[in-house]
Parts: sequence; structure tokens; C-alpha cells
Amino acid sequence: MERLIGTVSRGIRAPIIRSGDDIVKITVESVLKALESENIHIQDKDIISLTEAIVARAQGNYASVDDIASDIKALFGSDEIGLVFPIMSRNRFASCLKGFARGMKKLYLLMSFPADEVGNHLVDLDALDEKGINPWSDVLSEADFRTSFGFPGHRFTGIDYIAYYKSIVEAENCEVEIVLANDPRAILKYTKNVLACDVHTRKRTMRLLKNAGGEQVYGLEDCLKKPVGKSGYNEDFGLLGSNKATEESVKLFPRNCAKVVESIQEEIFQKTGKKVEV
Repeated sequence: MERLIGTVSRGIRAPIIRSGDDIVKITVESVLKALESENIHIQDKDIISLTEAIVARAQGNYASVDDIASDIKALFGSDEIGLVFPIMSRNRFASCLKGFARGMKKLYLLMSFPADEVGNHLVDLDALDEKGINPWSDVLSEADFRTSFGFPGHRFTGIDYIAYYKSIVEAENCEVEIVLANDPRAILKYTKNVLACDVHTRKRTMRLLKNAGGEQVYGLEDCLKKPVGKSGYNEDFGLLGSNKATEESVKLFPRNCAKVVESIQEEIFQKTGKKVEV
């Protein structure tokens, strides 16, 4: 018979995942029960997908803000560092920033403009044109930015991320100086110890900083590569992929993911005889 239906995607309802749960068992049981309830027949090459969030949650891969503070202090062995190109996100970066501030006496925060790497805008590009500011060559202090643009908020949330990030740092009794530029090397005027906080462009950022005289240059993947006490960690990604769990903790990217997906694949094969992709 001619095949008339293409790819079909189905969401599987599973129990609430808690730290210590067997994510392999829960996944296999949830999928097979769902298939049985809808009289769906699993086939070779069908795909079972899990979010990284539920895998990390089952692993209990969490770290506290204090853990971040301890790790960043140990990583640099200094009480002053520069942070370059953080994304503007309450979920993805604010808790990390709190930890960095808690572990330091002073932060130099270099923010890209008019937007971060994922498109969150501090200011409209048209506004730069009106003020005659070249984002590729000009370096602005916080005062320069305020003089030209005032206190603009994010177009959807209304948050002024310069003020927001400044308040987070100062709440930890840490001094902060904010600079706006799109050349990461601008931070080297203030400090030679730099943490690249961008994600997709971090390797280029670190290369530029090192070649321009940066002495200690790291990325988010270098933070929490090992546990601090009994904290979570990720030996490959560190703080990359982390997000806020509570006011005082973050959930890290899961570990040993290959073992998880291979175990699910094997369990499904043992129970159904089908070789699925996970």
C-alpha cells in the first residue's frame, strides 16, 4: 500500500521527574504505555526524544550560587575579572552572574550592543544611526550609553538589562563597571583576566583575547567542570546550557548522555524487537 502519511510527532505524558529517578525506566514505560493506549505500533527507526532538562533533573545535576562563587574564585585565583558578551537572560545568565559577583570584589562587564548574540536588543539599530554611533568600532561607557539612549527596556519584558545586571552584582557587595563594545579585546584595558560568557562565538572570543594579551582567559565551559563539594558539574560543558532552578541554584547540562540514550534504545529493543533512534 502506498504511504500517504509523513512524519508524525507525538508528545508523551510522563510522571513528574525528580532527582534520583530512573530516567531510562520512566522513558521506556511512558512510551510503551502511550503506544498501547493509542494502539500505535512502534517501527524500526522511530525516534524517541528527551529534553536535556528532564535528564539533568533525574541526575540531580544542580549547583548553588555559592558553588559558582567558589569555583570562579578558584579558577582565576583573583578577586577581579572581566565578563565578556553575556546574553541578556534572567533564566540563562542572571544566576551565573550572581555567583560570579559573590566570588569577586569587582567585575568588569562588557556587553555587546545593540543586541546580544541571540538577538535580545539593548537598543534599536536605528537609534545607533541617529546618534552616529558605529557598533563595530565605538566603545561606550555606561554613562555614554545613558547620555545617548537613556534607559531603554527590552521590547517584550521591559527590562533594562544594564540596570538589572548592575543591581545583581551590587547586591552581592561587588563593584561593577559596565562597558559596551563588540570587540572583546576592549575588556583588556581594564583587566587581563577574562571569562567569555558567549556561547556560539566563544572560541573566537577567547582566541582574540589570548592573542591580544589576555593572561587568564576562560569560557563558561571551564566553570564547574568538576564538583564543588557535592555539587553537580559537567566535565564537557561546565556552566554552558545551565539555567535557573531556584533563586539560589542552577540546573546544569546533563552528564553521560550517551549511556542514557543507549540504555533506552536497548530496553526498547528488548521489549519490542524494534531498533529505534533516541
